Amino acid sequence: MTQSEGQRPEIVVGLVATPPDHPARVAARLTAELARRLTERVSADVRWTVREGWGDVAPRRDGGAEALLDDLARRRADDKWDVAVCLTDLPLHGERVPLVAQTSGRRQVAMISLPALGLHQIRAARAAVPDLINQLLTDATDHRVPPAEWASAELTGRIPAVRRVIGGADAGERRYLASGLIGRARLVTGMVRANQPGRALLGLSKLLVGAFGTAAFALTTDTIWQMGDALGGLRLTVIMLLGLAALVVWLIGAHGLWERPSRETPKELARLFNLGTILTLTLATALSYVVLFVGTVLVGALLIDTSVLTQVLQRPVNTSDYLTLAWITSSLATVGGAIGSGLENEETVRAAAYGYHPQPSGWRDEKGREQPSSGR
Repeated sequence: MTQSEGQRPEIVVGLVATPPDHPARVAARLTAELARRLTERVSADVRWTVREGWGDVAPRRDGGAEALLDDLARRRADDKWDVAVCLTDLPLHGERVPLVAQTSGRRQVAMISLPALGLHQIRAARAAVPDLINQLLTDATDHRVPPAEWASAELTGRIPAVRRVIGGADAGERRYLASGLIGRARLVTGMVRANQPGRALLGLSKLLVGAFGTAAFALTTDTIWQMGDALGGLRLTVIMLLGLAALVVWLIGAHGLWERPSRETPKELARLFNLGTILTLTLATALSYVVLFVGTVLVGALLIDTSVLTQVLQRPVNTSDYLTLAWITSSLATVGGAIGSGLENEETVRAAAYGYHPQPSGWRDEKGREQPSSGR
């Protein structure tokens, strides 16, 4: 029979988000339900207490998982937690493949790299965190909970991102690794997910306004109508891709979003950051292009009468002609949108850079103290 609430021993679990950006949102979701999941999957004879915390806005990049675990171990000792788990958006590697998680029984801490989990990060973290905590308590020989009845290698069946586990039970240090090709693809998509393309899209509102202004002006020029009629689908596709590529390059160059290797940022990490930035901006600009295209089609249909377009093109027109006109107009307007992007607030545009994390208002540092709001 389960012990009463007052008689059950308490185990305090710390859940730290480093940096307090996307990982903080995942941690908030997990904190609300982690105690219940630990009761169901680890032990019902323990009173689980979950403490949510924020780590550094700019976590150390040069130390990898070991640096995160060392910092977390100090936080665990200072706050008198029994075990602690760190959620981070840093893309980490072990044995040249993505590192999904790492546990340290000696330090009684664990780390999960959210990008390595792919697109479904909350669901995967929800499944992984209780098992990692169970493993930590087992490695620490904590008699308040029964030893884990599953081998650490079984986590490969519970979490699709985990392919194999390395490390011995004697040392209590385990690394959960992804596969090579599929793991890298999952890592890249997870980085884009963690970088929140929707935030980048909303941050480029002035770009979209500038592009709409350019498109509206272009629609009144019959030369554009004739160009759209003369160009084939292949050329229009090339113009569209060149326009989008030029816009991404402009955003990166004009707002200093390119990450350069340094003593603090290893070359491989800088390369991954830049890849995440490029893919995030590509997705955001592509969605902006779709919005611009739809708006241009509607405006063109309202402003340009079929008889006028027929007279200029000297042939019968149909819906495809309006779509073609909107296609070339939208592609050319993206160049005008690049000029509009120069008017964007620097903070909103820089948020698209993977290595940049805006400092949240009233953020708590590693000791839990409230800090004034400011960007970094």
